[in-house]
Amino acid sequence: MTAYRSIVVGTDGSNSSYVAVERAAALAGDEGATLYIACAYYPTDDRDVAAAADVLKDEAYQVRGSAPTSEILRIAREKAVAAGAANVVEKAVVGEPVESLLSLMKEVEADLLVVGNRGLNTITGRLLGSVPSDVARKSRTDVLIVHTVR
Repeated sequence: MTAYRSIVVGTDGSNSSYVAVERAAALAGDEGATLYIACAYYPTDDRDVAAAADVLKDEAYQVRGSAPTSEILRIAREKAVAAGAANVVEKAVVGEPVESLLSLMKEVEADLLVVGNRGLNTITGRLLGSVPSDVARKSRTDVLIVHTVR
């Protein structure tokens, strides 16, 4: 089996996405791989974020990606280092999560993409698609979908 040299993991600041970060970090530590922690976002103002959160209700965790990413990435880095990753790179990427993750994968020539399973088994995810299902379908490299939500 070929060792992974670079691993990309996506986070939106939700607790479930941090579980995926920790799993990716442990794997990166075991493999001696570089871990790229990605957070996709759209620049918005506070009123737009509040309005979206009101509409999304239980899915409001998605709005966090529209907020400044520095705090999300800082927390993710701390969790990654604690889980064993030695070489961690943070990437805030403007854009939609699936295309942002796939673009970053290509840019850094990553061997593995790690995402959580949030949204995979929801009605919204089934009708509109979800990050884990869309990246698994579109990725040209290995994808690890971590069970972060049961």
